Amino acid sequence: MKLKGRTIYAGKAEGEALVSKDPLSFYGGVDLEKGIVVEKGHCLEGKSIAGKVLVFPNGKGSTVGSYAIYRLKKAGKAPAAIVNKECETIVAVGAIISEIPCVDRIDIAKIKDCVKVKVDAGKGEVEI
Repeated sequence: MKLKGRTIYAGKAEGEALVSKDPLSFYGGVDLEKGIVVEKGHCLEGKSIAGKVLVFPNGKGSTVGSYAIYRLKKAGKAPAAIVNKECETIVAVGAIISEIPCVDRIDIAKIKDCVKVKVDAGKGEVEI
């Protein structure tokens, strides 16, 4: 099944989906050296985002989150791609400066955790 959305940053990636029902803060919510979600009580707490197709409704928190995504990329712990319901500025800037394929306006409820997902962000497509 192909889902159509909006391109935030073009590129292609594929991998295992890591799906969150909760918004995610990269600054303070993710260990930037390990790529592990550390936010207490978050549905992804303790899970690694490294190399995954990270699916979440939207970002939250400080504008420093854009740089946090960039740090994850430099450390080799960033997600392979980002898929959002609504990508706000923090995540968009982070994806762009880190060159991470990113698509939004996707019905993320149709993506299940741990399934293989292909992202063609240039076409705004997510294939399950």
